[in-house]
Amino acid sequence: MDNFKFYNPVKIVFGRDTISRIGELISQFGFKKVLILYGGGSIKGNGVYNAAVSSLSESGIDFVEFGGVQPNPIVNHAREAVKFAKNNDVDAVLAIGGGSVIDEAKAISAGYYLKDVWNIFEGTETIKKALPLFTILTLSATGSEMNSYGVLTNPEEKKKWSFGSAFSYPLVSIIDPGVQMKLPWRQTINGGVDSLSHIFEQYFAPGHAEPTLAIDEALMRTIIKAVNVLQDDELNYTARADLAWSASLALCGLTGVAMNGGEWAVHSIEHAISAYYPEVAHAEGLAVVFPAWMKYVSPDNPERFSRWAKNVFDADTIDGGIDALTNLFTKWKAPTTLRELNIEKSAIPTLAKNAVLKGTLGNSRKIDYNDVVKILEIAY
Repeated sequence: MDNFKFYNPVKIVFGRDTISRIGELISQFGFKKVLILYGGGSIKGNGVYNAAVSSLSESGIDFVEFGGVQPNPIVNHAREAVKFAKNNDVDAVLAIGGGSVIDEAKAISAGYYLKDVWNIFEGTETIKKALPLFTILTLSATGSEMNSYGVLTNPEEKKKWSFGSAFSYPLVSIIDPGVQMKLPWRQTINGGVDSLSHIFEQYFAPGHAEPTLAIDEALMRTIIKAVNVLQDDELNYTARADLAWSASLALCGLTGVAMNGGEWAVHSIEHAISAYYPEVAHAEGLAVVFPAWMKYVSPDNPERFSRWAKNVFDADTIDGGIDALTNLFTKWKAPTTLRELNIEKSAIPTLAKNAVLKGTLGNSRKIDYNDVVKILEIAY
């Protein structure tokens, strides 16, 4: 096993009826006024908002709120939120929602002290401090509640890029699986696909850390089992909790220990897709691209892919494992082709060019423009 560093400072408060603790948890740090960030407003209809603001009030914490975060969050909205936060002199941010809300909250927290929030995505400004961040998770998928990464889209420039910083870890994240019990099925399967994809990006990277590989395989099997159960019984709390915790673990750093930084080619390709087609959910793009990428790169790493096929799907061949994954996505009603996303074949060159704006992709195999074209053609 190669040398490695592992760091994750996020305090997780997990379980039923934990949202009512948010005021107490924030007050322990001495903060007096928070910016509540949320998306389309569903939190005001499912009881999450009322539980959170009641807890804040009981702890004597003032708040202002800023809604409207999109499923693929955009930089213009983050800029507006930064101005709003400054005008209201907040000393912390409370993100209530899924990964999109938490991602934008991270950008806002850092952007509060920068000339422009997009500069951290372009690499022209360095994050030296950020507003403290707290989160209440309402959709388990991205793992953003337990990591330091965020993704925003610049729609004018057709760039969907990510950033990460040691200053962007949430201080505390509350995960109550009970509030996710009646999510639309599309959001549940997107959570499962996204979580699996985060593990894939680590698992297939160069390096051999047996504890990491074993953890990754166990998490993949757990996610698959949980989503299968939820497809038949959406109110199964145990399965919902298993999925929620697995999604957090999938991108908290644990699944990539000693794996040389991961692959991340598929995420870059998908970011190109949803930069041009914002109506495509991130996980839907991943469900389409990952099997195609596996078919394209698996001949370069047959030992790892064979192990994955056997240990996760009990398949005797790599193709059998990829077919099992595709069939699983189909069973879950996730898309598996670009055609299902209403993307024309003629768009492939544009998407491929966008995917490699920052250079070649991947780790174990470097992927350039021509490779991306071939992968997307397989996905079509």
